[in-house]
Amino acid sequence: MPQDAIRAALGAVLVELGGSSADIRLERPREKQHGDLSTNLALAVAKQLGRPPREVAQEIARRLDLKAAGVDAVEVAGPGFLNFRLSHEAVASVLDEILEGDADFGKSQVGGGRTVMVEFVSANPTGPLHLGHGRQAALGDAVASLLEWTGWGVHREYYYNDSGRQMELLALSVRARYRQRLGRDEMLPEDGYRGAYVAEVADELIEKVGDKYLNDDSTEALDEIRRFAVQLLREEQDRDLSDFRVHFDEYFLESSLYSDGLVDGTVAALRATGLVYEMDGATWLRTTTFGDQKDRVMIRSNGQPTYFLPDVAYHKNKWDRGYHRVINIQGSDHHGTMARVLSGVRALGLPEGFPEYVLHQMVRVERDGQEVKFSKRAGSGVTLRELYEEVGVDVARFFFQMRKPDAQLLFDLDVALDQSEKNPVYKVQYAHARMCSIFAKAGVAPESVQPGADLELLSQDLERELVKRLGEFPAVVDRAAAQASPHVLCDYLEQTAAAANSWYHSGNPTRNPDLAVLVEDARLRAARMSLARAVQIVLRNGLTILGITAPTRMVRPVEQEAA
Repeated sequence: MPQDAIRAALGAVLVELGGSSADIRLERPREKQHGDLSTNLALAVAKQLGRPPREVAQEIARRLDLKAAGVDAVEVAGPGFLNFRLSHEAVASVLDEILEGDADFGKSQVGGGRTVMVEFVSANPTGPLHLGHGRQAALGDAVASLLEWTGWGVHREYYYNDSGRQMELLALSVRARYRQRLGRDEMLPEDGYRGAYVAEVADELIEKVGDKYLNDDSTEALDEIRRFAVQLLREEQDRDLSDFRVHFDEYFLESSLYSDGLVDGTVAALRATGLVYEMDGATWLRTTTFGDQKDRVMIRSNGQPTYFLPDVAYHKNKWDRGYHRVINIQGSDHHGTMARVLSGVRALGLPEGFPEYVLHQMVRVERDGQEVKFSKRAGSGVTLRELYEEVGVDVARFFFQMRKPDAQLLFDLDVALDQSEKNPVYKVQYAHARMCSIFAKAGVAPESVQPGADLELLSQDLERELVKRLGEFPAVVDRAAAQASPHVLCDYLEQTAAAANSWYHSGNPTRNPDLAVLVEDARLRAARMSLARAVQIVLRNGLTILGITAPTRMVRPVEQEAA
């Protein structure tokens, strides 16, 4: 890649100047007149070298081996920026790398095979998955995929909160509906679950056990109802996620933390640190030691643990299982819990930076400018299945991923249902399909396009800009993975699709015959077929990372064609 050649050449010059290794960052300048790539290296190492940044930049420019770097010219700008103009050969060489890499183009070994756990969704099994769960599912799956592409051994985990007060409320709610269905007058708990799905669970229970629990108020009977409801709702959540193309390597039950003695073991380990004390009948952890605003109750006066204690035990278990890097994808409402968990794991001696968190904002759905607030079945927010059955899995996944996790997401159904290029995922998919259409018209398989074409014939500005953008794909994947930010890849794909579409449409013989792909000149035809194949590979690989299909053919609806 041209970027690698420039970094190597810059590194060699830096050593000549007496400097040590540095993180050499290359960026695309905002203005084309500033060249193809730019770096602030001189500003970054000026203090180390004891010289003014601009003087360092001028010295680097003078010493740089332009040929080895694949550069035609280097210019010093401003206080010490270096702007590079790539040689045509260096730009074009990217295409052969893409064709040779094919399905592996964009992959790296940054992770070195180390393991990382990505925990996401982890919804209470108390009802259908909502849009917040959907955003988390799409984000978590894409983060895991990005890490896999950059050389990490990824373990996807779902933590089922199957203990505590919420489970008790679920059981009481199902029992009330169960008895109502059997003709008994019984009220739902005041803070119970009221969605229509609770009655559906009750109907399933009647079908299985008849009136067995109609007059049975025992703890054992309520436990059986709870287990039945949890199993049924877990199965539904699993189906919803599977149809959303999200799968997990392991499902970890909160209840196992108690049954396996992990919570008790964590309490004992925390007591041994000297950071635990008793006050007002409760057991406290001195979380202020680790920057928390105040100390936190660990075990209530009634002997029940607070909700952060099992979370601390769970993270200690993650570490003990060998997952020394963990990324938790959670809603922004977990911010307070995050601080307490971090304090707990620090108290146990686990290192700074464990675990990592990606907190996402909630999702608001609009149709015709009006907010869509609830689902009749769920009795609250729109369910994930309702959304993706209306707009499609591809659209739902892309929309959930295309904004920074910490940004509010407005899910505009009007845009999501639009099958034109106003819809960002369709823009990318149409660009991929258009490249495939070129091969269909030529009567050749895309895979038949091999490296070795005379790529110096790709001299048009649109072609050069498109090739440079394609060459950025591996760096974009690395950056998106490092930042745990799929939106970085979404932005890149949308911009690359726009560049590819411009090139494709400009090649229309009635607009710009000089850019047509299937020309009579065999050498030029082969070069442009290589470019089309490279576009198809990059868009396909990017969509694959995001868990979105890359169709080879798309038909625009008649009414949108007319529009």
